[in-house]
Amino acid sequence: MAITSICFRQMALLIGVSFAGGLFTAHAQKTLKVQSPDKHLTIAVNVSDHEITYTSVLDGKVLIKPSALGLQMEHSDKDWKIKKSATSRVNDVLYPVVPQKSASIQDHYNALNIDFKNGLSLEWRVYDRGFGWRWVSRGDQPGYVMAEQANWNLPASAKTWYPEENGFYSHNERQYKEYRLDTMAADKLASLPALFQIDGTQILVTESDLFDYAGMWIRNGAQGNIHAVFPHYPKELKITSDRDQKVVSRENYIAKVTGKRSFPWRVVMVESAAKDLLTNQLVYQMARPATGDYTWVKPGKVQWDWWHYNNVYDVPFRAGINDSTYMYYIDFAAAHHIEYVLLDEGWCDTRDLMAQKKDIHVQKLATYAASKNVGILLWTSWLVMDRQMTMALDSFASWGIKGIKVDFMQRDDQKMVGYYERLAREAAKRHIMVDFHGAYKPTGWMRSLPNIMTSEGVLGNEMSKFSKLVTPKHTTTIPFIRMAAGPMDFTPGGMANANEDQFAINPSEPNTMGTRCNQMAMYVIYESPLQMLCDIPTHYIQNPKCMAFLSQVPSVWKSSVALAGEVGAEVAMAREALNGDWYIGAMTGEKAKALDIALDFLPEGITYTMQVWKDGVNADRNAKDFQMETLKIKKGEAIHIQMPAGGGYVARLVKE
Repeated sequence: MAITSICFRQMALLIGVSFAGGLFTAHAQKTLKVQSPDKHLTIAVNVSDHEITYTSVLDGKVLIKPSALGLQMEHSDKDWKIKKSATSRVNDVLYPVVPQKSASIQDHYNALNIDFKNGLSLEWRVYDRGFGWRWVSRGDQPGYVMAEQANWNLPASAKTWYPEENGFYSHNERQYKEYRLDTMAADKLASLPALFQIDGTQILVTESDLFDYAGMWIRNGAQGNIHAVFPHYPKELKITSDRDQKVVSRENYIAKVTGKRSFPWRVVMVESAAKDLLTNQLVYQMARPATGDYTWVKPGKVQWDWWHYNNVYDVPFRAGINDSTYMYYIDFAAAHHIEYVLLDEGWCDTRDLMAQKKDIHVQKLATYAASKNVGILLWTSWLVMDRQMTMALDSFASWGIKGIKVDFMQRDDQKMVGYYERLAREAAKRHIMVDFHGAYKPTGWMRSLPNIMTSEGVLGNEMSKFSKLVTPKHTTTIPFIRMAAGPMDFTPGGMANANEDQFAINPSEPNTMGTRCNQMAMYVIYESPLQMLCDIPTHYIQNPKCMAFLSQVPSVWKSSVALAGEVGAEVAMAREALNGDWYIGAMTGEKAKALDIALDFLPEGITYTMQVWKDGVNADRNAKDFQMETLKIKKGEAIHIQMPAGGGYVARLVKE
């Protein structure tokens, strides 16, 4: 009888049938398996009375060895006796309000749900491109989550790109440090997402659907173990400046629970090639759907002021935080099809959003911008917005403000996570978009709260003002890791370019590391539905050939195609605009690269005019050097791209 049961389960697995049966052993264990729709990825969940583990297998090869899971509620029974289990399949199409990577997403997965007698449930989804699990509390009574256990037991030989952190109070703006797990010092803290590579297979760990709970972080242990850690609920908070609130002490629990609820998805992307991470959308797919009308949300590009300290020149007025400067920004934006102008820090007293600086009149500027078909975005620290939320948002809405950039949160405990949601919902009531800075990684906001357009949580171009950290290696690493979680407000567009050995820090007129075409390629590679132009209009006006591209490139996409990718070395993508134009972008890391790109992504039978901006023959000596050319191309042809270290390439393809 046992032999027959074993053969039946193996046969069911081979034909892709997932079910809630299993094998009982002397230890009262039960194994439940669920496969991806394409049958390549298998998750085996092993349940005993006192422990739950899972194993991940890809094409017969173990990726994640047995790894323990658990959730400890305040008064819950710690025994894991199964009440019932069931499987299901979903094959649907999602249509994002804001099409970050694509205008439609095939949402195809097999699911497993396990209800335990202790009032908790464990839900699994397995996709062709990864998997995830989450806990559900079925109880009606309030209580506390005391602990959550999540582990990823990886081969000790696995390589990682690890966003190492010093503590839970962080902007999450990190370089990705490369380690081999068996030589990595133990107990290193990291924010998410983090990437692991196992014999060429990519494993990216992050989370989705983070609401009313603490964010997940990770630490490494012995023999390849990666385990989750969480900031506990703040017990005592202390305001230390006009924008900072520090946690003095914490409670002994992670989160308060008021009744029945689901907890965040623990997401594991699984890709056979690094380039496929560029189009993975599991974080979006596993987030809860939005409720309400978000048709008013309008993506676009943004002229930014803070990066260059309003250091405009070749103008007949005194540049600074004043009406004349911002009217100049508005005129520039209107002339070049830039949808928004951002007034960053400086327009108001940082402790009172109603106290504008004496030389600026925001309502007047918003009215002037509207007459030019340009919208105004306003910066605020989270702390003053928290104190003045209703008054400030009501005022902003009455002035015609289209969005806010909210800064310096630097935490993701349950209390702060609740602030993100509360602010986003209050802003949405007034048709105001949100850009979070000083923020944790995105966790599916674009699906759940589509007015959250973008967020930082990335070591971006702003740090080029102060450091040499934003290297070509870094800028060809983040598309595969941070961007896989969601849009990133990297703020590209620098026109003062320098090769790595020539780069110099200049806060008032910053340089960027890499070539001119490298910065331009970021508008195709990097995703942000509110995409910044970081440099001063003066520089863009002096470079009309570059501005011809920046005026046309969109900030959202109908479809995306990963063309080439190696973490920290090279990245190339093709994007289809909503109007049917195509864009190609490529970037290199520390070494020169040559790429031959087949144009197989184009539709049949259509000839395109392709306008190209590429590194000049002297770009390895002078990073500003670029050349342009115009070609006639169609599907079936190929292009050759040659880039120096820190190089770039962009092309716009328009139907004839």
